Amino acid sequence: MSLPVVLVHGLRTSRTMWRAQVETLERVGRRAVAVDLPGHGSRIDEPFTLDAAVDTITAAIDEVGGRAFVVGLSLGGYVAIRHAARHPDQVAGLLAASCSTRPHRLLLSGWSVGAHGIARLPDRGAGLNQFLVDRVLPAEGAADVGAGGFALDATSQVLREMTVATPVADLARVEAPVWLVNGAFDHFRGEERRFLAACRDGRLVVVPRATHLVSLVQPARFGRVMLEALDEVEQRERARVAGSAGGSRS
Repeated sequence: MSLPVVLVHGLRTSRTMWRAQVETLERVGRRAVAVDLPGHGSRIDEPFTLDAAVDTITAAIDEVGGRAFVVGLSLGGYVAIRHAARHPDQVAGLLAASCSTRPHRLLLSGWSVGAHGIARLPDRGAGLNQFLVDRVLPAEGAADVGAGGFALDATSQVLREMTVATPVADLARVEAPVWLVNGAFDHFRGEERRFLAACRDGRLVVVPRATHLVSLVQPARFGRVMLEALDEVEQRERARVAGSAGGSRS
């Protein structure tokens, strides 16, 4: 059984950030679909809401057959957790990267103040954003993340929506196996043990020498973790299908 993989990007980026992972998956014969969330990439003119973001994953999985392995990073990880809690039949496995901190209101408020200040710059923060991308990412990662453009105006909407996100409670409802994957130097891994404890069937992977954008900073290591998780999920799926078939014959 070969499961399709749906990949969900982070804040201000787009589906192009997953180029290396899509290539990795296609080399081993897996179908990979990277989506654009509302307010990002090809959908930059749409308003971002958590419900619409969850619907994006739902629609993508429907298009690839109704069940998939879902990979999300940062904002995409939070959305993927929310989706898996609400649509368990669609999710065979979940890899949630760089999203192991609860979106506390104080944190969101401080971030929102900074975002408003940056948005008032003459270029709406485009220069600062590009400077940071060039500083923290290898050349290929910077090219991939920039290929779909940057959603500079999405931050305020996303932060407002994240005030109602409940990732820890959602993880407790996720029936599928979960991989929490964080870079060793990720500022969003502060509550990874709490997140792991919330999982019914979870495991934690910390990628050495990686920061928040772990899939872009360490694409080969991230790819190995992703493929190992996918292999385990597919083994479980085969056992599940075999068990269902055996039960239907009895």
